[in-house]
Amino acid sequence: MLWIFLLLMFVGTLYLLANTRLSLQIWLGLLALFDIVLMTSGMSGTLGFILLLVIALFFVLLGIDEIRKKTVSAVILKYIRKALPPMSQTERDAVEAGSVWWDAELFQGKPEWNKLLSAPKPQLSEDEQAFLDGPVEVLCGMLDDWQINHELRDLNPETWDYIKKNGFFAMIIPKAYGGLEFSAYAHSCVIQKIASRSGAAAVTVMVPNSLGPAELLLSYGTDEQKEYYLPRLARGEEVPCFALTGPDAGSDAGAIPDTGIVCKQDFNGQETVGLLLNWEKRYITLGPIATVLGLAFHVYDPDHLLGEDEDLGITCALVPADTPGVEVGRRHDPLNIAFLNGPNQGRDVFIPLDWIIGGQEQIGKGWRMLVERLSIGRGISLPALSTAAGKFCSDTTGTYARVRKQFRTSIGRFEGVEEALARIGGLTYIMDSTVKLTTTALDQGEKPAVLTAIAKRYMTESMRQVVNDAMDVHGGRGICLGPSNYLGRTYQSIPVAITVEGANILTRSMMIFGQGAMRCHPYLQDEIAAASMDDSKQAIEAFDTALMSHLAYTYANASRAMLYGLTGGLLADSPIEGPTERYFKQASRFSAAFSAMADLSLLILGGALKRKESISGRFADALAYLYLTSAVLKRFEDDKRPAGELALVHWSCQYCLYQVQQALDGIIRNFPVRPVAWKMRALVFPLGRHMKLPDDRLTHQVAKLLIETSESRDHLVEGIYQPTGETEITGRLHHAMALSVQVEPIERKLKELGEVYTPAMSYEEWAASLVAKGLLSEQERDLLQQARQAVRSAVMVDDFPGSEWQ
Repeated sequence: MLWIFLLLMFVGTLYLLANTRLSLQIWLGLLALFDIVLMTSGMSGTLGFILLLVIALFFVLLGIDEIRKKTVSAVILKYIRKALPPMSQTERDAVEAGSVWWDAELFQGKPEWNKLLSAPKPQLSEDEQAFLDGPVEVLCGMLDDWQINHELRDLNPETWDYIKKNGFFAMIIPKAYGGLEFSAYAHSCVIQKIASRSGAAAVTVMVPNSLGPAELLLSYGTDEQKEYYLPRLARGEEVPCFALTGPDAGSDAGAIPDTGIVCKQDFNGQETVGLLLNWEKRYITLGPIATVLGLAFHVYDPDHLLGEDEDLGITCALVPADTPGVEVGRRHDPLNIAFLNGPNQGRDVFIPLDWIIGGQEQIGKGWRMLVERLSIGRGISLPALSTAAGKFCSDTTGTYARVRKQFRTSIGRFEGVEEALARIGGLTYIMDSTVKLTTTALDQGEKPAVLTAIAKRYMTESMRQVVNDAMDVHGGRGICLGPSNYLGRTYQSIPVAITVEGANILTRSMMIFGQGAMRCHPYLQDEIAAASMDDSKQAIEAFDTALMSHLAYTYANASRAMLYGLTGGLLADSPIEGPTERYFKQASRFSAAFSAMADLSLLILGGALKRKESISGRFADALAYLYLTSAVLKRFEDDKRPAGELALVHWSCQYCLYQVQQALDGIIRNFPVRPVAWKMRALVFPLGRHMKLPDDRLTHQVAKLLIETSESRDHLVEGIYQPTGETEITGRLHHAMALSVQVEPIERKLKELGEVYTPAMSYEEWAASLVAKGLLSEQERDLLQQARQAVRSAVMVDDFPGSEWQ
């Protein structure tokens, strides 16, 4: 009985500590009470007495304010001042950019799920839906990806004209300036639909609506700049690009060597104070045909024409492409994907100060401009493109796997192929859910830099997996390029999405957790701010206040992590009852574990954590997959829990939560201070690791959903361009599937009768013989022959005369 009482007391104490932010004094008091009970029962003896003395010592050191400030807070503050790594201004701007949203809830270890579920479901307005059904549908019908990438190496003139005249470059521009003023969700839907037809066209439309002149003008431009440029951009009279990356500055864009020297020159007949620009840029989308360049460069004022400072910092300006000294027009060849991308240069290009975005007062604020606005576009463009690839692969690969037969069986029914199909369907569901949740945040006015970085990195990596799986299922059908190959160019383009708008390796290993710790942790910024104070007394006071709150936060999260670990998450929070309740609970459990481990890592490793990029990357994985799990759960609730999609939800949640578990385990196995790692394992996995990847039964259910027509399948691939008619290869593919489904009962009947086609005679002769035997009606024979011909047309690959290669 005593053991049961002590166990209940221990669990009750953990529950109290896990769900309340108790002061340090109360926390120590509870620990002392538990120890006294053990001593009274005779179970702890001398060890219990020693523990009581240790608790008393901690109470004196930490519980009495004046003693604590002098002996603990002052010492820790001194250590932190030495341990803090140097942070450049560009790093600081990047870390402080944007806002926090659901990432803060996950990071802090106790997510308020009702807050997430109360966020509105993304919806299209009537105008947005009309644009998708009208101009976007028309544009997709104009696009021929083979012609674009192989024959013209560009969009044709009619397509360019249609894009410019119908506002495709104006989705983010307000109606007051002639733009469409679309929501982030509508913007995403437009990109998805175009990307499902042509990646080159999608990138062409995507870039002017992401980080570029329009976005920067709207947020930082002067009234005169907005009035002049925004209507022209909206009408397509100006083609914009933004030039940031150069040969010597890629991921470390803050180190750009391009310069703007403050000087005086004659401009339009008057002596004018301006900037003499010299730059060399590369990888600039739309750069070869841009009429106005957004440009980032470093401003120096050696003659002090603007003030005492010489180094004025990174600045952004708008430079017309016809300005003397500007060189544009040359192209790169990004993996044979024919969107216009190339280098540009400027040699002794003089611009007046009012060409700086926002005017002279914005000199030196360019880097902050860029990182703040990147946190918006990064969460829309490439996640939308990735989701389009997922939906397109789900549709075409599922259809192909149904109509393509080997050993007289649809290949989609082989277990090995089912594994690939399940990944395609499950990851597509995750991507679409994440896009919906991220655009919801953006449409609420948030600029969640960490979440948009997660969306970009993990959606593009999911796309990589999905497209690779689709290529595996298609085999040679996906390899042989030509007008009827609908996968090859998507496969070729994967590295482009992985690399741009923040290279994935950098984003995972340096940005997500580093920025998340600074922005999402409730006390870390206050502690760092205190460490930066010059007044020692004031610094200790501020640091002590933050430290005590931090300790209470740490104890609560550690207690929560252990409690949920010991109970398998059963005592964790869930806002609902039903089939997804356990996933809410497991996500709450892992959120507490992540928070406790992050705190321990920051405490033990301090500034060294910045250099432990593999550990930081695993923390990024854990946070990211918690966010992806949240997106799936939110989407399922928003959609009113459709029963037909439960297999997708189960697969997605199990996959994501397993990745969280493995990331946390990877941190523990590789943590450099082993005693701390052992403590982490005791806290997080006291009973071991029990999350598993989806099993074969669930894999079969998801794969089956992709190869059969259903409302759930239609919902999964909703939003991509679906051409009708047999002139289009995807139209022929769908036609073949429809006929294949129709003839399956006939084929089963013949199989039961022992009638199986062999090449001893033609298929037509064989079918006619069955009619003659009375085993088939003439209508059934015709249907069999139509299905066979349709399937052959759908699975054939292109070939070319030898002269094509000469």
